[in-house]
Amino acid sequence: MATPKRAWQRMLSGRRLDLLDPTPVDVEIEDIAHGLAFVARWNGQTRGDHAYSVAEHSLLVETLFGRIAPKAPPKWRLAALLHDAPEYVIGDMISPVKAAVGPGYGALDDRLAAAVHIRFGLPATLPVQIKKQIKKADKISAWMEATQIAGFSETEASKFFGKPDTVIMNDLRIVLRAPVDARAAFTQRHLELLAEMQ
Repeated sequence: MATPKRAWQRMLSGRRLDLLDPTPVDVEIEDIAHGLAFVARWNGQTRGDHAYSVAEHSLLVETLFGRIAPKAPPKWRLAALLHDAPEYVIGDMISPVKAAVGPGYGALDDRLAAAVHIRFGLPATLPVQIKKQIKKADKISAWMEATQIAGFSETEASKFFGKPDTVIMNDLRIVLRAPVDARAAFTQRHLELLAEMQ
């Protein structure tokens, strides 16, 4: 009889997160912040002395979401900050790889996202309108990243991510920080949003 394959990951907090059946009790913000700060967007193919991390991207998406939906309550801003939280365990796969992997990747991502959401007081599944607004912020962030640090022309970026509203991204620049600094900024913003939700 074959030994079942391990489908869990030991986190630095000591938690053991089961990827096939994740539970909110095994989700810790310190693990998320640490993991995302060390996961590179664009498979690391960006300019600069540091990789552009998913933690930095998440901070930018939350800022953009706040500009798209300025009256949104803090819980939806928290949802924007956590929109890529599952990547602290499964990494950041570029879109072509996700397409090649197929629907199994999406199901895994959804299970992890639901556990993260419940852990921090959000609904397991976000309302459609909020998901659309976060996705819009995510695409604007991708356009900014593509043109500022990933070598895309504005025309090429607009082809893949859509032409962004320049007013929404006005005065924002991509920040490249050491992972420890990105981790600290992500953790701090998470704490601020939780405090606003009280």
